[in-house]
Amino acid sequence: MNKLAIPALSGGPFGTEIKSTDIADTLSFFDDWEDRYRYIIDLGKELTALPTSCRTDENLIIGCQSQVWLVCEYDTTNNILFMAVDSEALIVKGLAAIVLSAFNKKTPQEITDFNIDAFFTDIDLFNHLSSMRGNGLRAMVSKILRVAKNYG
Repeated sequence: MNKLAIPALSGGPFGTEIKSTDIADTLSFFDDWEDRYRYIIDLGKELTALPTSCRTDENLIIGCQSQVWLVCEYDTTNNILFMAVDSEALIVKGLAAIVLSAFNKKTPQEITDFNIDAFFTDIDLFNHLSSMRGNGLRAMVSKILRVAKNYG
């Protein structure tokens, strides 16, 4: 693998050890959304922090209620996109972790082929988010899909 310019992109379990199916399965075990929110916040705590040098306007997701930074790096040797996301809000970090579970460490084709809307419906996510958080989540997904299409 090519050496990644941002070490935070190489770490973290999302996309390999923790996949979208794992998150959907775990969320289904909880009876109420209060427990699900706690789980989502715990997922966010597992994200690797972005260095402050990556917290730039270029990496800022526009449309999020909280500040969210997304960095993507393409590994040309293995045709894989690596991603790192950070936010100052714990719940947003958890939501970002859910997105990374589906998209991180995947080929651009795998990213564009993944039905993220069906995944969100399956875990009933948008029915339990404020419209601002939902818009931010959609903005994050949109940016990742644009990046994947650029390399696909």
